[in-house]
Amino acid sequence: MQEMPGSRIPDDRRYTDEHIWVMRDGSELVCGITDFAQDQLGEVVYVGLPALGSAFAAGESFGTVESMKSTNELFMPVSGTVAGINTVLEESPDLVNSEPYTGGWMLRVTPDNPGDLEHLDTLLTPPGYAALLRQG
Repeated sequence: MQEMPGSRIPDDRRYTDEHIWVMRDGSELVCGITDFAQDQLGEVVYVGLPALGSAFAAGESFGTVESMKSTNELFMPVSGTVAGINTVLEESPDLVNSEPYTGGWMLRVTPDNPGDLEHLDTLLTPPGYAALLRQG
C-alpha cells in the first residue's frame, strides 16, 4: 500500500486521473472513489448510481457523489455495462468516507471488451497515481 499524507493507495488496484479506483474480480471490475477523493469531498451525504444494465463508454459520467461541500460527477474507467451497484450506499453514503476501498465501493462493471481485464495497465499504477497526487 502506498501512503501519502491524507491518502492511502492500495497496491491491488488501478486508478484514473478522475480519482476512480478499479479492481479486477473474476470477469468483472469493481469501482469506487479513492481515499484522496473522499478526503477532498468531505462528508459524503448522497451517492447517485446508475441502474443495473446501464452501458457507458470509458470517460462517460455514470453518477454523482454529493458532499456537504459540492456535487461531483463520477466517470467510467472502462467501457462496459453495470453488473452491480452498492445499494448499501443509499442508506449509508458515509461508507464512501470511512471505507472507500471496501464497504464504500460503488459499481461492478462487465467490460465491453473482456480483454480490458488484462489491459488494466492503461490505467494508473499505484505509484503513478501517487505521482499524480504529488503534482497537485
